[in-house]
Amino acid sequence: MTAPAIPLRPILLPADPAAAVTVLRHAVERAHTGAEAIAPVTNAEQARALPAEVPATTAAVLSTSGSSGEPKRTLLSRNALLASSRATAARLGGPGDWLLCLPAGYVAGFQVISRAALGGTAVATLPDGHFDSAAFAASAARMTGDRRYTSLVPTQVTRLLADVQGRAALATFDTVLIGGARLDPGTERRLRAVTTAVVTYGMTETCGGCVYDGRPLDGVLVRIVDGLIHIGGPVLADGYLDHPDGGGFYREGDRHWYRTADRGHWDGERLVPTGRVDDLINTGGVKVSAVAIERELSEVPWVETAVVLALPDSEWGEVVAAYVVPRQTVSAPDPDALRAVVRERLGRAAVPKHLVVDPDLPLLPNSKIDRRAVRDRLTAAAGPRRA
Repeated sequence: MTAPAIPLRPILLPADPAAAVTVLRHAVERAHTGAEAIAPVTNAEQARALPAEVPATTAAVLSTSGSSGEPKRTLLSRNALLASSRATAARLGGPGDWLLCLPAGYVAGFQVISRAALGGTAVATLPDGHFDSAAFAASAARMTGDRRYTSLVPTQVTRLLADVQGRAALATFDTVLIGGARLDPGTERRLRAVTTAVVTYGMTETCGGCVYDGRPLDGVLVRIVDGLIHIGGPVLADGYLDHPDGGGFYREGDRHWYRTADRGHWDGERLVPTGRVDDLINTGGVKVSAVAIERELSEVPWVETAVVLALPDSEWGEVVAAYVVPRQTVSAPDPDALRAVVRERLGRAAVPKHLVVDPDLPLLPNSKIDRRAVRDRLTAAAGPRRA
């Protein structure tokens, strides 16, 4: 027997963010009637790659960012989006107006619009879609709702905190959600001194953030299995278009679960993600954590962002490589000082054998770090290696 299906309508997002919000908001409202599912796209080629129909429970098809692998097209149901919206509003203290600072075609930006559509609130946008402190402050100043929220990634937070105008604008929000990547402890402390901030954990497969400051949203189930974080509950996607075998989704009795690729543990009542399973670097038989090295590098006062990953090496198996973005005020960064910090705090095995200091940080369209581009730059800088 063929499972029920509904039409899948591609939504070509206008370049103008205000127009994109209008188009997508109406589409989200229609998708929740069950008449059709929607898929935000930015070009005709993406639209042609989509099937004509999807399972009848689907409201939206969103692509993952592909920051560390190939993007996957995720099936988000009406029930999951509604559960996510209600749980978010409950945790934040009620519905509120949102400022959209992330691309609407990815889950963090899409959820800003979806939450507003389902909660009957407004969405403000950046003047021309370009993010900087002046644009953020101008857009925040035009918001008039009683409660105001926004969702940012760490690179945006860092840039706002470096600017007086940006810091003042952050202070006008009731809550600022941070997700998409690890927020280093120093930046988190500075942000919390300015505004009420919530560090979220989640992914496209969970309708975005589903754990706030280590505490799961209402209805969200979290457990650790063999060191990996597994998430269940009503916010979970139905699966992927691209992976009929499940791709990490599974059922246990009447419960639907998703096995993430993230390591973690419980610290009392709080979930502590400790990095992806593939961020452990085995160098000469010693395993070191890329996340731990990034954390130590980010604590150095002149470092704005640090990305650490493994490069293959015939002698060591893998070697540690680090891409470091200095703060704009630094005129003469010292790579040797960075290596000394890592050696002192984490040991010799964790010291980057290849280290690039560059003011340019490659980003994906959703403002997350483009880790594949970072890898390419580190590989080029390392030069030929015996493989």
